[in-house]
Amino acid sequence: MSTTNPNALTGNELLEKVRALGSLPKEEKARECGYYTVTKNGVERVNMMKFLNALIDAEGIELDSKQPSNGRGGRSASYRISVQSNGNLLIGAAYTKQMGLTPGDEFEISLGRKHIHLKQVGSADEEL
Repeated sequence: MSTTNPNALTGNELLEKVRALGSLPKEEKARECGYYTVTKNGVERVNMMKFLNALIDAEGIELDSKQPSNGRGGRSASYRISVQSNGNLLIGAAYTKQMGLTPGDEFEISLGRKHIHLKQVGSADEEL
């Protein structure tokens, strides 16, 4: 029987940690990111498959996609984002393209208790 590390990194935290670890061997990167188990005998074992699957998920790559592809790469919109380690929220190109936004478009931000509203400045539904 072994215990899994509950603090294994995922998402952007995982990607940033792997980049920061630079030229370390992949097994060491996996260990540093929390992808290891400790057996009942105290032996530490790196779980490379979970580590590699977490990297694939963090990059947004869909291996089991049954949707037809147009031959172009990129991510599909999941309508979920997470706060990055530097405190920023990155919405992403999939959403701005879907809304027809262009560089320089401006938004007003209003903060609620558990939500953030973005209202495009100069949009047709803006109150006068």
